[in-house]
Amino acid sequence: MSISIGIVEDHSEFRQSLVYLISSFSDYTVSWAYPSVEEALENYTETDVILLDINLPGLSGIEAIPLFKQECPDLKIVMLTILEDDYNILEAIKNGADGYILKKSTPVKILDAIQQVYDGGAALTPMVARQVMAFLKPEATKTESQAHLTPREKEILVLITQGMTNEVMAVKLFISVQTVHNHIKNIYDKLQVHSRAQVVVKAFKEKLI
Repeated sequence: MSISIGIVEDHSEFRQSLVYLISSFSDYTVSWAYPSVEEALENYTETDVILLDINLPGLSGIEAIPLFKQECPDLKIVMLTILEDDYNILEAIKNGADGYILKKSTPVKILDAIQQVYDGGAALTPMVARQVMAFLKPEATKTESQAHLTPREKEILVLITQGMTNEVMAVKLFISVQTVHNHIKNIYDKLQVHSRAQVVVKAFKEKLI
């Protein structure tokens, strides 16, 4: 079954090029593509992943993240933008973005980001995490966070920052996928985060790994 994708991008030529690129592969399907958040929400149909620009007419992409997540909590959102400053990266992650890539990225990297978040990973490199960690307002001290994570949870935390999927972790640790899922849920609760991208940033910010 192909991965369904929604696109919110106001530049028509780039939007059309994304539709053409994604539709060229049988593993991906473009469910819809709109120039604004308002139009996308008004005509929203469920998709697996949304590629979302930041600078848009009306609501910005960052403002739209929680609105789309309300429509579908399991939805994965990848910011696709020209903005590479720390502020926008951080705000997108804090609002719940699952990935953040630049429009200048190669088509392969864009497709890789879609696949990565769909598989449960975070399309956010440790380098990007380090760029923004100085701007994060810590919600817990290093000692508090570490004290609450079990040895197994710390082990899984390291694997999350390496971009491993639940399935790969299960094989590596000789445990079931459901057990991995349960550990990750506990990590989310203890670190007070809502996405793998946030986990990666917080792990580097608080030196948990």
